[in-house]
Amino acid sequence: MRFGWTVEKLTVVQQCGHSGPGREPGAQPGCEANRIAAGTAGTARPASAAYRYKNLRAVAQASGPGMALRYPGAAAFGPGARSPYITQLGRLLVQRGGGPFYRSGPSPVWGDADRKATQAFQRAQGWTSDEGGADGLPGPLTWEYLVLGKGRDIPGPGEGSRGGSGGGSGGGGTANSAASAGNVPAYPGRGAFRPGRSNAHVERLGRQLVQKGFGRHYRRGPGPDWGESDRRGVEDFQRAQGWRGGAADGYPGPETWRRLFLR
Repeated sequence: MRFGWTVEKLTVVQQCGHSGPGREPGAQPGCEANRIAAGTAGTARPASAAYRYKNLRAVAQASGPGMALRYPGAAAFGPGARSPYITQLGRLLVQRGGGPFYRSGPSPVWGDADRKATQAFQRAQGWTSDEGGADGLPGPLTWEYLVLGKGRDIPGPGEGSRGGSGGGSGGGGTANSAASAGNVPAYPGRGAFRPGRSNAHVERLGRQLVQKGFGRHYRRGPGPDWGESDRRGVEDFQRAQGWRGGAADGYPGPETWRRLFLR
């Protein structure tokens, strides 16, 4: 593929680092590769360029006509969804070993093949279903790993986990290790934080938001019933991390949870 140095890549630089297993960003491992993508031909490059070029090739591969680098948001995926991002997701998954899940396609209509292939890729990173990191629905961190060629590929039959093409440094580690760092309580899963849900996790989240200085939306409480005050508080916290768009939608994923409770 011919790779052009375009203004579009400068935009990517400003969006870099927006990712989580499943749905949100970790650190900002993609920024350096995007800075290279935004550079000009002939720019001097340091000796560590070998690692950077791995991610650069992934950026070039993922940024062809109609291909998006920025996470399009959770609403683009899941039952009933239809979008070009689903096709892009499927093609990226096929490149990472997910081809056996597709009998035809990939296509713009979300299907069980997309869910199973996404879940297999998430599990290859060591993320678990118990913590919401391997639910088969791509979040910002899953998307970042795919478009930047990071992490491990989906193992074939009889294979263990194998190293992938990127293996970037920032935001590395699994949902398990992220959740255990600093005695962070186990992430209860995204399903605990949705309209109509009432549970102790919502109240715990709210109290932590207040403790961290993000409780201005609560007129009373926090309580166990998920509400707009919770969502807006989470959104403020996510934006304080520098996240935007689908990575700051007000719904806590594993990385929001980890950062919120990390001491």
